[in-house]
Amino acid sequence: MIDPGLLADFALPLLERLRLLATPGRRPVLLLNAPVGAGKTSLSGLLRRLAPALDLRLAVASIDDFYLPWEQRLRALAGNPFGVTRVPPGSHDPALLCQVLDDWRAGGPLRLPRFDKALRQGEGDRGAAVSLQADALLLEGWLLGCQPLGEGLETALDRWARQPGNQALQLGAAERAWLPHWDRALEAYQPAWRRCDELWLLRPSDWSLPRRWRFQAEARQRRQGGAALPAVALEQLVRSSLCSLPPALYQEPLDHQLLQQNGDGILGGDTSHQHGGPPVVAVALLDGRRRLTQVSASSSLPTG
Repeated sequence: MIDPGLLADFALPLLERLRLLATPGRRPVLLLNAPVGAGKTSLSGLLRRLAPALDLRLAVASIDDFYLPWEQRLRALAGNPFGVTRVPPGSHDPALLCQVLDDWRAGGPLRLPRFDKALRQGEGDRGAAVSLQADALLLEGWLLGCQPLGEGLETALDRWARQPGNQALQLGAAERAWLPHWDRALEAYQPAWRRCDELWLLRPSDWSLPRRWRFQAEARQRRQGGAALPAVALEQLVRSSLCSLPPALYQEPLDHQLLQQNGDGILGGDTSHQHGGPPVVAVALLDGRRRLTQVSASSSLPTG
C-alpha cells in the first residue's frame, strides 16, 4: 500500500509534471531513482493507471528492462565479487535505451524491451518487447542519474571511510577492488541520462532500510505463492546495489544538487545541470514503513 502522503506530495506532482511537459511535439522522459524495496515499481504502476484521467498516455519502464541478453550479461559480470548476474552498472544496455528514446522522439511508437525475471531459473532474460503509443515516459530504477567519479574515486572513498557512522556498509577487499570497474561502467549510461528531462528521487531515512524492505517484499511474495529468491541470492542482489555504487558516493550527491541549493532543504531554490545529467527536481524521504517524512523540491521547476 502506498503512503497517502507520498502519493499526494510527491507522486501526484510528478504525474502533473509529466502532463505539463507533454506538449505537442515534445515527449518527456522523467527518471525516478529509488533503492531496492522502496516501492518505485508499485508507485510507477499507480501513476500509469491514473494518467488517463489527465488525458495522458503514460508509459512506464524500468532500467531492468534494459538488461543485456543473458550471454552478454554473464560476460559483463564475470568474476564480480557479489556473485550476481544482474543489478550492477555494466549489466544494462544503455545504448539500446538511447536508441529507444531517439526513435520514439522522432515520431515512432515507443518500443520497449521487457525483462522476464522468471526465465533462466530466476536469473532472468529478455522477454518479448512491447510497442506503445505514449505521450510521456517514466523510467524507474536504482542507479538512474548516477555519475562516475573517475580519478576522484579513491579520494572520495578514503574520505568516506574515515567518516564516523559509515560502519553499517563496510566494503570487503574484493568489493573495494571492483569499485573502479563499476565506476568506469557507469560512464556508458551518461548519454542516456542526458536524453532525459528531470530526475526525481526517493530516499530512505537510513541506508540499512533497503535490505529490510526487499526481504519483506520477498516474504510477502512467498506467502502469496509467487516465485521467490533464496535468502543467499537475495542478499547478494541487495548488497550488489548498495556496494557497487556506495550511496554516499553516488546517490547522496544527487540529493545535494537540490538540497544545497535550497539551503535548509525545505521547498525552495532551483535546479541545475551541474551534475551532468537531468536537473534534480524533488527528493522524498521515507521512514522504515515507507511513509513520507519530508519532500524537498524546486520552487521554480524548469518549464522547458
